[in-house]
Amino acid sequence: MVGGAADSEMMRAGCVTEVHRMSGEWVFVDVGFSCDKASCGLLLGEGEPRAITFGELAHRVAEVTSRPGPPLNLLIEAPLSVAFTKDGNPTGRKVERRASETRYWYVGLGCGVLVSAMYLLRRVVAGKPVREVRLFEGFASFKTKGPASSHTQDVVRLREIVWQPEDHPGAIVGPHELLLDPDDVLLCAFKVAGMDFGIPPVVRVNG
Repeated sequence: MVGGAADSEMMRAGCVTEVHRMSGEWVFVDVGFSCDKASCGLLLGEGEPRAITFGELAHRVAEVTSRPGPPLNLLIEAPLSVAFTKDGNPTGRKVERRASETRYWYVGLGCGVLVSAMYLLRRVVAGKPVREVRLFEGFASFKTKGPASSHTQDVVRLREIVWQPEDHPGAIVGPHELLLDPDDVLLCAFKVAGMDFGIPPVVRVNG
């Protein structure tokens, strides 16, 4: 089952039908959580990607969402939804499993970027958005062999999929395609922190 509804008039989970270039302005974010390193990637629309610190990222995103304008599509490369078994135990989502590989939201790096995304969205909410903000999840955890990708490369690849979805079949995953078991419960990742935006679709790289 899918649980949760938006708790803010100005912020909500986006829809699969809104994953295209002309549905509004786009901001692509790859979150990190470091004291002094440029651990985040930021790409505003047609601009150039930048590697920045978490503090600068939070400031920039809050600033963009607080400016009047058309709907803003905010894609964050971090778990924006979480799954639990019917017994209340954390479990993976379908996009987090590929053959024998897993990148579950509750293990290792998944937990770290989830916390980073939570603090980012709390900053956005505190900034009181004056236009609609739609949330989308990016998933770029299964990397191909070769040179390590960067935060800037990840946001560029996510933009390529969103702006040319016809060239990436299967890359857009709707909420009802995320459950590994039909009895699992899917929730907004931030409901526990009092922010329930609903369940956004996932834009998957290397799916």
